[in-house]
Amino acid sequence: MRALSVALLFILSIFAAQLVRIQGFESAAVAEQAREGRITTTAIPAQRGRILTSDGIVLASNAVKQTLAVDPTAVCTYRTGQRECSEATAQLAVVSAASRLAPLLGVPASSLITPLTRKGSNRYVILSRDITPLQGNRIMDLGIPGVYLDAAEIRNQRTYPQGATAASLVGYIGGDDKPASGVEVMMNAHLKGTSGEMTFEQGGSGGMIPSGTSTTVPAVNGKDVTLTLNSNLQWYAQNAIAQKVTEVGALSGTVVVMDARSAKLLAVASYPTFDPGTDLGKPGIDTRNKAFVDVFEPGSTAKVMTISAALEEGVVRPTTAVEIPNRLKRSDKVFRDSHDHPTEFRTVNGVLAESSNIGTILIGEHLSTAQQESWLHKFGMGSTSGMGFPSESQGLLPPWKQWSGSQRYTIMYGLGISLTAIQATSVFQTIANKGVRVPARLIESTTEDDGSLTPAVDATPVRVLSEKTAGQVSAMLEAVVTDGTARRAAIPGYRVAGKTGTASRYDPLLKAYSGHTGSFIGYAPAEDPRLVVAVILQRPIRGNAGGVVAAPVFKDVMSYALQELHIPPSGVKAPDLPLRLDALPTGSDADVVRSKKTSTGG
Repeated sequence: MRALSVALLFILSIFAAQLVRIQGFESAAVAEQAREGRITTTAIPAQRGRILTSDGIVLASNAVKQTLAVDPTAVCTYRTGQRECSEATAQLAVVSAASRLAPLLGVPASSLITPLTRKGSNRYVILSRDITPLQGNRIMDLGIPGVYLDAAEIRNQRTYPQGATAASLVGYIGGDDKPASGVEVMMNAHLKGTSGEMTFEQGGSGGMIPSGTSTTVPAVNGKDVTLTLNSNLQWYAQNAIAQKVTEVGALSGTVVVMDARSAKLLAVASYPTFDPGTDLGKPGIDTRNKAFVDVFEPGSTAKVMTISAALEEGVVRPTTAVEIPNRLKRSDKVFRDSHDHPTEFRTVNGVLAESSNIGTILIGEHLSTAQQESWLHKFGMGSTSGMGFPSESQGLLPPWKQWSGSQRYTIMYGLGISLTAIQATSVFQTIANKGVRVPARLIESTTEDDGSLTPAVDATPVRVLSEKTAGQVSAMLEAVVTDGTARRAAIPGYRVAGKTGTASRYDPLLKAYSGHTGSFIGYAPAEDPRLVVAVILQRPIRGNAGGVVAAPVFKDVMSYALQELHIPPSGVKAPDLPLRLDALPTGSDADVVRSKKTSTGG
């Protein structure tokens, strides 16, 4: 019996030792295992970079939103003068806390009584997920026990302070927090940054334990992106095109302002537009940037390319006489000008200045179809700007071997090809820049979070025309404004060069032609060009000619831009070019383009 007692005592001592070991020696390990079970990791979103204009106006930014939480078990001591909670003072503490919080949260105090009141063991209640840093600081200054900002619940909300201004250019962040259009997509790699993470102890209710262990790997914020836009020009162009679209009942309108030397885009405005802060999701909202995405048949503005190519190839000179009949048959089509006239005699200067379709065909047919297509490509037709703007169209320029017999001729005056407003502006930038084409540019620079700035890489300029040819064409374009179809584009004190365009408009929804496109593209001062402005109006119903609907907008925007950028008036007058002739020159060495036997009418 004694042996049995000794054995039992021995066994019990082993159990006791094991219990001591578990409770004592391994208690730290058990506690650590429990703590590890509470550890969780959450991402810390990087702050997205801002988008700004060249003069520092913020177009896209972020509003930091924090989550305000409360441990209701701790509120009951607020302003009671006691360290411990008691039923007698708990309600008074809750009412006092609610009355202090309510004005800062913008809610009735009564709505806070329930979440601030202790209920069982719940120690994590969310009061708001929409707290700004300023709100958060003011709330923390109240010193309410148990009320805190949950560091694991911080998010960035994208904001667009300028509303509809440049909205389709800047783009927006979609409902899935991913960039959906515009510069937001184009420069996303620079804007987005790199997320960090926070590891912390999570309580039973899912919230962060304020006194628990936590570690943080900070996020790397995205870069700010500065655009080439001038905020004042953008705002002015936006309002000017909106007014004109409304005035003439147009479907839409676009204005592009470009630096003639650097091809920097100073304004890209279109109407209708939208406000990314309030309009997304509404029916009928069009978020496309029309200057980059929409294509149109340019009409007579394309004559600039035909005349330039013929001059550069040496098949005509500015003073070459051109015989222009009332009708001209080529291939399966009879061509005409915008108005009936007897057979006329004009110089090449006059053909462009007075926008003769027939005269342009007679000049352009001295080029082969292969040459014709090649020159269009040199001016940038059939290719994008290369800057990477999302969904940018390259226009429509089929290979010359696919052209119909009549298409060869319609392309000479801007029908049968399509281009974007950016491409059209680039054509005139080439002429204005003495024959050197510079690809359009929208990005000025990027800036790191530490303030270090990286300028955008300049695009490579390409000489398209000799300086002589560009100067000859520029003089003709001045005559368009002084003596031709664009007198409404004239600006007192400044020499202006440009070209009108009017073309039937193809409606992709109807899959048929419907209405017209009216345009004017020009630059100033013509003797030393600084700015190029393009104006395109789609399907105006009160007037449709480019010289009537678009030229006045050009005058308005260009006049403002010249003053805004402190560009002085012209000091010399435009050259006086011979445009019309009484008769064709005679003699064996006469420089004449004749209509030959294929003309009809007279």
